[in-house]
Amino acid sequence: MHRRVESHQQAPQTTGQTVRRWAHLYDAVVGLVALGKERDIREMTAQIAGLKPSDKVLDVGCGTGSLAIAVKTRVGATGEVYGIDASPEMVEVARRKVSQIGVDVAFQVGLIENIPFPDCTFDVVLSSMMLHHLPGDDLKRQGFAEMYRVLKPGGSLSIVDIEPPASPLLRILHPILLVHFWVRIKLQDYQAVMEATGFTEIEVGKTGYGGLAFIRGRASKS
Repeated sequence: MHRRVESHQQAPQTTGQTVRRWAHLYDAVVGLVALGKERDIREMTAQIAGLKPSDKVLDVGCGTGSLAIAVKTRVGATGEVYGIDASPEMVEVARRKVSQIGVDVAFQVGLIENIPFPDCTFDVVLSSMMLHHLPGDDLKRQGFAEMYRVLKPGGSLSIVDIEPPASPLLRILHPILLVHFWVRIKLQDYQAVMEATGFTEIEVGKTGYGGLAFIRGRASKS
């Protein structure tokens, strides 16, 4: 049985306690930062995940649910999509979205370091623009371990996130453009953590969208 945390409850104490209180503005801010390319970026993220019809998918740090909704169109009626976020406000917005458009995606409050699903539940775990929010190496290691735990043998993890800008000019422009200028870690730096967790077939690359990169791997569990 899935452990469900209702969104009217107090947000769990963790994940750096970065619970957002501005969920109603989130989509507008994302649209501004993405320069109108947010839909293309969601589709790119879903494509990188290699989704198939009937896949059971978890979006970790789902925000207002836009990526999970895009994922549902790829896995079809026989697929299942779930989203978790540390912010009850984000989950409420995500639930309103799917209720309004009639898409079957389930959202709940949940933490990356304590994912509220049993072992070996999902074919795919994915996450977009979440990893850089996690403070401290210990929390990140816990997060990778939890994502590994809920993957089925052979299941895949795909992460898309911001990388630090390469040029001094971009380092100046990032805060002006509302981009997270405190990002200091490249996704390739997480490869050792993923290998230690048990992931194999790890791949790191650029996405073609500005400072966004991806890292993905497979849960061997052999």
